Amino acid sequence: QVQLVESGGGLVQPGGSLRLSCAAPGFNLDDYHIGWFHQAPGKEREGVSCISKTDTHYVDSVKGRFTISRDNAKKMVYLQMNSLKPEDTGVYYCAADRGYYCSGYGWYEYWGQGTQVAVSS
Repeated sequence: QVQLVESGGGLVQPGGSLRLSCAAPGFNLDDYHIGWFHQAPGKEREGVSCISKTDTHYVDSVKGRFTISRDNAKKMVYLQMNSLKPEDTGVYYCAADRGYYCSGYGWYEYWGQGTQVAVSS
């Protein structure tokens, strides 16, 4: 079964950390690049980070704060989020598309249901 399931969201204070997980049981991660996307309240969904067999990518707003990683054996992809800011609040989605490279955030075939992150004091 091809599906993606996110978890790990929650409420955290500014400056805090969360680790999001994306379970991808139906995927051979070597054949797909996995992206994390963020949809802030009232805004469009935007790409945040991507990981593939050959590379990783981060948008400027999260560089130095977020780290993407994967565990091929467990078919899991993670997004470690540190130094969280209120503007990081929103729903985080993981998505998958076939390919060995992170080729931007324009099209992904498979999507999870999202996990909510709230950064507030």
